[in-house]
Amino acid sequence: MNSFKKIGIVICLMWAFVACQDDRKPNYQYMPNMYEPVGYETYGEVDFLPSNSEAMIPPANTINRGWLPYGYENTPEGKELARLNESPLDSMMVEENLAVGGQLYTIYCAICHGDKGNGQGWLVKQEKILGVPSYDDAARNITVGTTYHTLQYGLNSMGSYASQMDTKEMWQVSEYVMKLKEDLTK
Repeated sequence: MNSFKKIGIVICLMWAFVACQDDRKPNYQYMPNMYEPVGYETYGEVDFLPSNSEAMIPPANTINRGWLPYGYENTPEGKELARLNESPLDSMMVEENLAVGGQLYTIYCAICHGDKGNGQGWLVKQEKILGVPSYDDAARNITVGTTYHTLQYGLNSMGSYASQMDTKEMWQVSEYVMKLKEDLTK
């Protein structure tokens, strides 16, 4: 009989705890900011930063991790200087670089330049854009350096792809374009 009383008391206590619970708001909050977020104004003053501090400016003459500055200007003279530039990618991984470059080319370039680099991409065939030349055009005299320069800055109606691809990916695409140029001239 004593055990029935103890079980009854435990059940009553559990019922009392559950009955007092509010479903809309947790009773006990270990970390209240996880339940009720604090909204901060952009560029507003906050009390958890040192006094009179604003958004931190990076130190002078520093660059983001993983980003390499491109040493040629966005001018015709800069493009001519880039013509002599060689690909810095590892020559032992040519097949891997061409495979990745081919995938990236299909994603970003083939819609205009075509899968074979002949200037007959889907948008050209639909007459959405015109004047996309073929890579085998002798008057263009493209090299891996000028291809990278064009990806970095854009040329004519083609915009820059520096925000979509990192440095290594742009070199891989440039090498793949040179492979397409070789295939077209055969």
